[in-house]
Amino acid sequence: MFNLRNLLVLVLLCSFSSYVHAQKKQLTDAQYFENKLDDIVQPLPVVLRFEGDNAFVMMKDRKAYLVNALTGVMEEYKGKPGGNIEPSVKIKDHDIYLNDRRITSTTEQEKNPVLSPDGKYIAFTRNNDLYTYDIAASREIRITRDGSDVILNGYASWVYMEEILGRRSNYRAFWWSPDSKNLAFFRSNDSKVPEYTLTDDGGAGGYVEKLRYPKPGDTNPEVKIGIVAPNGGNIAWCDFNETDDQYFGLPYWKPDGKTLLVQWMNRAQNELKIWEIQPATGSKSLWYEERTNTWISLDDEGERLRFIDNGNLLLLSNNNGYNHIYLHHASGKRLNAVTSGPLMVEDILWHNTRDVIFTARTRVNSTRVQIFRASLNGKNVKQLTSSDHHHAQVNVSPNGKHITYTYGNAQTPNVLALLNEKGKVKDVHTSQSAGFNEYQLAQTEVLRIRSEDGKFDLPIRIIQPLNMEPGKKYPVLISIYGGPARNDVMDNWRLSGTQQWFAKEGLMQVILEHRGSSHFGKEGTDYLHHNLGYWEMTDYITQVKWLIANRQADPERIAITGFSYGGYLSAYALTYGAAYFTHGMAGGSVTDWSLYDTHYTERYMGTPQTNPDGYKKSSVMQYTHQYKGMLQLVHGLIDENVHPQNTIRLATDLQMKNKTFELMLYSGNRHGITGKQGIHHYNLKNRFIYEHLIQKPIPPSLLR
Repeated sequence: MFNLRNLLVLVLLCSFSSYVHAQKKQLTDAQYFENKLDDIVQPLPVVLRFEGDNAFVMMKDRKAYLVNALTGVMEEYKGKPGGNIEPSVKIKDHDIYLNDRRITSTTEQEKNPVLSPDGKYIAFTRNNDLYTYDIAASREIRITRDGSDVILNGYASWVYMEEILGRRSNYRAFWWSPDSKNLAFFRSNDSKVPEYTLTDDGGAGGYVEKLRYPKPGDTNPEVKIGIVAPNGGNIAWCDFNETDDQYFGLPYWKPDGKTLLVQWMNRAQNELKIWEIQPATGSKSLWYEERTNTWISLDDEGERLRFIDNGNLLLLSNNNGYNHIYLHHASGKRLNAVTSGPLMVEDILWHNTRDVIFTARTRVNSTRVQIFRASLNGKNVKQLTSSDHHHAQVNVSPNGKHITYTYGNAQTPNVLALLNEKGKVKDVHTSQSAGFNEYQLAQTEVLRIRSEDGKFDLPIRIIQPLNMEPGKKYPVLISIYGGPARNDVMDNWRLSGTQQWFAKEGLMQVILEHRGSSHFGKEGTDYLHHNLGYWEMTDYITQVKWLIANRQADPERIAITGFSYGGYLSAYALTYGAAYFTHGMAGGSVTDWSLYDTHYTERYMGTPQTNPDGYKKSSVMQYTHQYKGMLQLVHGLIDENVHPQNTIRLATDLQMKNKTFELMLYSGNRHGITGKQGIHHYNLKNRFIYEHLIQKPIPPSLLR
């Protein structure tokens, strides 16, 4: 029975807890506004690489150290921190340099110089033609001669760079064979791709920029794949019909350089084939294929295939619901699954002919990345790290005997650790400073909320306001990206002065996740097929309701912010979800999926011709009549990725309905606001937060 004695004990305990909490230090202005947090946490040393199996090179306090993995003895490293000096090929003053030797001297711009593996040639592009340079003979060799504004040899069309080869490619679309005997490249024909025009201020005459940009249902670039010797000569064109409606993914040379593996995908992106190509003739034979009822993502970072020394390969695929590792024979035949079940493989870190070390998340603990080891026969799958923490920055020694990594979680600052082959863990360095426990920090929670239909436990991350008062309602700021098969919520350590300042000001900072994120495999992401927006918002609304019912969230001050896909969902929340979201900040937003590019959009939505109802329902403009809060729209005027017409169209629609909103356009900026205008954007968002959520004047110290 709850009697008077128990009540007195409880009161004393609460009073003592409040007293202890009150004794903790408050952060200073330098910690809040200048991010000087060394008294609380410090940067961890960075492991650069292993030198053999029993030592690694580590950067600490701007000095390099060699650490003995067996004894822990650390001594200043006498070699080069970056390792052995390799021949350096770079662009300087529009020309190519090999170390300090000038290779080209032209008025045209050379791009993407790449040294051949044997160091004898440099491949590059100029005016959309492919060239090589024979270093010993000091001779330039022109491989192609038809480059133009619409014919691109070795240089990617925009949609291929952005969505297939990846931004890190910097438009490079050629690849040396490992034996340096051949060079594979894409030849793109953009002549039938519609042209999009961007305009901006540029003096009295203005600024005009045009690019070939296919929107859903439009004609894509026609791509041929050529293979040529570095000294030129005949080009072997791979046996594909360039006029077919198709995509080609990142090609892989086999380690011996004798054949090329080419990823092919149909326009609907639900069928993947990998063809093995003979370099001399371009003839092809089917090496691997898979199909799905929804979509398959093309590999843009060289992660799908890993070659083993005995000729076999490891292949990553989520065709069975989760991303798993499969062992394949050199001929393409699948030998066995290496991983299975509700395990989501993130990355293959190391392998030999017997074992593989990889990172993965489990379905039940999907907010924390773990390190695993498994035999290639699919047996002995073992988790090497603690389920209590999230793991990152992993390095594996050459023979897999030692692993360095960082671990932490939302409540625990990161630690740099070393793991040996016997499973013993040794902490190398902690980021937690001596004064960590002396300061009052906002509490961070990572938990799960059951979806409205009961099918998913949705991850949510909450930074609580400091010193919450019972019965008081607090404003909420939700930050998201939210794209399909992406994850925003992770149980990792994050600390910033701005984060802590907003908590002190009484702002609840939240990150949400939906069923179409990467946390639930294809079971969740497939809900988004031909139906973007609906399920993301359905799950976000469920979590907002929970915050109101369980965490003192103020239903009159529920804000959401994001950029790109996050901008789309923020604008969608203030229209489709206007009954629950009261404020939003949407940057670089897609507002209608018919205005974005073919490859990304059609992967999820099909075309406007095949899925007209889906395009209509996913459009922000379909719900502007429901808008009733305050939305801040931001866009770069020469954003060639998400065109500013998206924001302009939404703004016009709101104007026509006599709705009040905010709009800020940034001249000279693309998909992201940078430079001095980036500072202006930072201040713009903080002013919005203070005016509409915190509801008091913004402190000058927070402005940059």
